[in-house]
Amino acid sequence: MGGFVARGPLYMGVSGNINLGSDWRTADRSSVDIAPNPTLVREAIVQVYAARAFNWRGATWLATKAQDAESLRVHEVLSWLLNSQQPVVVSREAKPDRSWYGNTPEILVDIRGDLSKALIPSIDSAVKSYPYPTNYTIWPEPNSNTFTAWLAREVPELELNLPTTAIGKDYLPQEALFATAPIGSGYQFSLAGMFGVIFARHEGLEVNVLGLNLGIDPLEFAIKLPGVGGIGRHHESPIR
Repeated sequence: MGGFVARGPLYMGVSGNINLGSDWRTADRSSVDIAPNPTLVREAIVQVYAARAFNWRGATWLATKAQDAESLRVHEVLSWLLNSQQPVVVSREAKPDRSWYGNTPEILVDIRGDLSKALIPSIDSAVKSYPYPTNYTIWPEPNSNTFTAWLAREVPELELNLPTTAIGKDYLPQEALFATAPIGSGYQFSLAGMFGVIFARHEGLEVNVLGLNLGIDPLEFAIKLPGVGGIGRHHESPIR
């Protein structure tokens, strides 16, 4: 496992293949019951979820609920829709806390009340303006984490600190070399998602080499490792 974590992105780039390590057709997709019950929580909600995907990768997606709405909407990229020549970007009513093919998700951002109510129109607009609605590549080009990072840059109030396992977050749309960091408190340089640097107040210093992210977060006394995430990170409630 450790060796594959280190070689994963490079292997994908050279061979065009990936060992999923699991059969997606039989993997668990049931809810883990960490999402709010929309029939009980009437206020507006914005959440960002993350889960380990297969081997060295992770997946991220976003959920919203308007004031008094009776269901949550999940905004995500689904690669298999390409097989039927459909857009990969999907916004639909669904449970956002389902296991990601056997892996338990966690909530990265949880915004409630007036702030989330104000952010939802901006999020909807950013979803519609995502520049790669019909493109998907596991690495290093646009994937589900590229989509989530796009939303974070378009809506900096999310203050989203994506984990190092979110391979694809460093791919900058429209072949840009420089952009604001997804968390909104700094900047990043990226060469097609394969090489780059992020320097931000809340993300610290992060270096990307062939999809492997290493870094240090001095504010949280944490180091960031490829395929592992943050070590020493102080976990606080994501609700704000």
